[in-house]
Amino acid sequence: MKIDGGLSSDLAKVGEQAKRAEAVGYDAVWTAETAHDPFFPLLLAAEHTERVELGTAIAVAFARNPMILANIAYDLQAFSGGRFALGLGSQIKPHIEKRFSMPWSHPAPRMREMVLAIRAIWDSWNNGTKLDFRGDFYTHTLMTPFFNPGPNPHGNAKIFLAAVGDKMTEVAGEVCDGILIHGFTTERYLREVTLPAIDRGLAKAGRSRDDFEIKYPGFVVTGQDDAEVAKASQATRQQIAFYASTPAYRPVLDIHGWGDLQTELNALSKQGEWVKMGDLIDEDMLHAFAVVTEPDKVPDEIVSRYGDVVDRFSFYAPYTADESQWSTALARFRKLAAR
Repeated sequence: MKIDGGLSSDLAKVGEQAKRAEAVGYDAVWTAETAHDPFFPLLLAAEHTERVELGTAIAVAFARNPMILANIAYDLQAFSGGRFALGLGSQIKPHIEKRFSMPWSHPAPRMREMVLAIRAIWDSWNNGTKLDFRGDFYTHTLMTPFFNPGPNPHGNAKIFLAAVGDKMTEVAGEVCDGILIHGFTTERYLREVTLPAIDRGLAKAGRSRDDFEIKYPGFVVTGQDDAEVAKASQATRQQIAFYASTPAYRPVLDIHGWGDLQTELNALSKQGEWVKMGDLIDEDMLHAFAVVTEPDKVPDEIVSRYGDVVDRFSFYAPYTADESQWSTALARFRKLAAR
């Protein structure tokens, strides 16, 4: 199991941050598209590191088109020496239409087509294949020498896809190199819903799990004393409640019999009752979504739960914690891997 870290969007600090992540032993660092662009930090991270892998988790796919994404991924792959992974996510309809002013329709088929279009563009550049991609959502039929960068010396970047529901998860298995599991996922949902959907997608493409990576940012609640654990627990409960209020994520609750809570949390979210929302996440729910244990036991618990299915894990800690506890966990992971 590889252990991944995250990068901030502060361009003045991200180079040093990436160097530290590489030095303490993270296998990769990933950015997220929230208030800032997810690609710029990775360019600086690539410049300041030599080994660590780099990726977006996620870049909003439908805010862009396949040609733009193909160009950006090509350049980051080339500049990083083959260490880049293009992690894409669909976002949700209100954000795509109202924040990005872009079209929204049939997200899973559109995403499948977007990934295939990116691959067709790369094939044109790498192999001189005539660009003739014609789909229901995207059409790319023009590529002149002036706009063709030629073969990428480090091959194509990997493409990861963020998915929660069956349809998008199947798309990931069919056309992508890996999946970005949403943090709002329990072990039960992962095993009973996500993995079968991945396998269906892989079967469509005649592929096996050996060709595919599962990346999971799992909630971790830990601390050096009771006060730190209580603070971490409360912050994590609020984050879980925030996700649980979203209608699209209700199936994760439904499988545990907690579906009715989504309606209640959604109503509270519209009232801005964030603290009250967190209070509704009881101990059973917290432990279903999060690893809750002492710092030195975090790696063993993660491996026990997910070691047979997750290829890449990252610590999802929506609270401020001493960086040393994650360094300690990393060292323990290395010992487990060496056995």
